[in-house]
Amino acid sequence: MRDNPLIGYGLMVGLDGTGDQTMQTPFTTQSLNNMLQQLGITIPQGVNMQLKNVAAVMVTATLPSFARPGQSIDVTVSSMGNAKSLRGGTLLMTPLKGVDGAVYAIAQGNMVVGGAGASANGSKVQINQLSSGRIPAGAIVERVVEASVGGEGMFTLELVRSDFGTAQKTVDAINRQFGSGIADAVDARVIRVRAPESPQARVGFLARLESLEVTPTQAAARVVVNARTGSVVMNQAVRVEDCAVAHGNLSVVINTDPVISQPGPFAGGRTVATQTSEISVNQAGGALQMVRGGASLSDVIKGLNSLGANPQDLVSILQAMKSAGALRAELEII
Repeated sequence: MRDNPLIGYGLMVGLDGTGDQTMQTPFTTQSLNNMLQQLGITIPQGVNMQLKNVAAVMVTATLPSFARPGQSIDVTVSSMGNAKSLRGGTLLMTPLKGVDGAVYAIAQGNMVVGGAGASANGSKVQINQLSSGRIPAGAIVERVVEASVGGEGMFTLELVRSDFGTAQKTVDAINRQFGSGIADAVDARVIRVRAPESPQARVGFLARLESLEVTPTQAAARVVVNARTGSVVMNQAVRVEDCAVAHGNLSVVINTDPVISQPGPFAGGRTVATQTSEISVNQAGGALQMVRGGASLSDVIKGLNSLGANPQDLVSILQAMKSAGALRAELEII
């Protein structure tokens, strides 16, 4: 049972003068001409349409498993031109296709944009993103993706994360509930389950199977660092050993001030503008700080907070602790 991504190209109309600049986005004008021709309207040759209320957009959606024709799904609309805002726009009929090129849904409707903005005389104020939004229940499913459940009395379960311990615990829980030999693990991710032959009994079997609770084995110690935002996230299995850390910040500040040299009256000279620069180098204190080893996540947090480092500095400290063997965790940079 899996979802399928859908994508489509369409036009957004009804914008309040915030659409694409058609001179810089010729595909918007071309798409509009094609649509008008399909509606029986012919644009004379040589006419250059300067439209401000139309924008070319990409429409994406996810077709859920077991979706049926007539069912509504949500869609996301994103500008692909230079439109300033899609707020208040209406998406025209847009076919959504799958990876095989077949049309599985039709999208149309008024979009909701969770932002606002205004600009005048070079000044601009904007809240959140104005070039994308969602249309709740904005697409209607037109085609079914066939999916059989437990064909030939056998189906497989797939774990989100490969783990031999979790796979074995899941097999034990299923066999305790339904009887020995019902489930067996193929590898660290796939579990093979024998289902009833009757389709009616198979639905009830899956309903009972979904209600089973399995506690996964403890995940490996891992510290995830987002290099773009500087955020640091660690799980409860992270441990640190006793170590000493010294970390200081170095900042260079350059101030440039203009100096005007103006000659006296009737001196025959000319006014000259020069610049003087003042350079200062500041280095914050970097005395050695003791980080005590901890047996729990709270102990690790207390030890790292004692350094007084901000998130950006903490990334460098964690990398150095990993190299020194004081960080007992995998360091992953995303």
